[in-house]
Amino acid sequence: MESRKKYGRIAGTILASAYFLHYAFTPTEWHAIDIVNLIFHEAGHTIFSFFGEFIHIAMGSGFQVLLPLSIAGYFFYTRQRYAGAITLMWVGQNLINVSVYAGDAISMNLPLLGGDSVIHDWNWLLSTLGILKWTPVIASTLNIAGFCVIILGIILSFMFAVQDSEPITATT
Repeated sequence: MESRKKYGRIAGTILASAYFLHYAFTPTEWHAIDIVNLIFHEAGHTIFSFFGEFIHIAMGSGFQVLLPLSIAGYFFYTRQRYAGAITLMWVGQNLINVSVYAGDAISMNLPLLGGDSVIHDWNWLLSTLGILKWTPVIASTLNIAGFCVIILGIILSFMFAVQDSEPITATT
């Protein structure tokens, strides 16, 4: 691999790592990526609205995490490991973002798209499952998982930054 590409990837990894670690330590502040994640969250509700109320509500947060996870999976499948590792940081960030929403299930203080007349997804989900009292544990678990995925993405990004990562090519 030419050294220019390697150093570019290392610089990209440093920038992405700094951004996602900053997010991990300031999850309740607004970040530019939050608007993108909100679009995917709302799309999840719409896409899965045909699968019943529980799935419809759960897949807001679910799709918000599964979409970047699917993209990371695609990158790894096509042997674009560096891109997959960077995308893992985004997966971790989404888990942390979801942990903030889940952690609000009892107090319901977060402003929601649509105002006071909309359902708080996590309050409804955890109440329906009879585990609302477990809100702090669930939120903490999501937060820790998100942080670990970001760290995994950072480690893999540095590792793959110095290795070639060629996509699969079709053979006839």
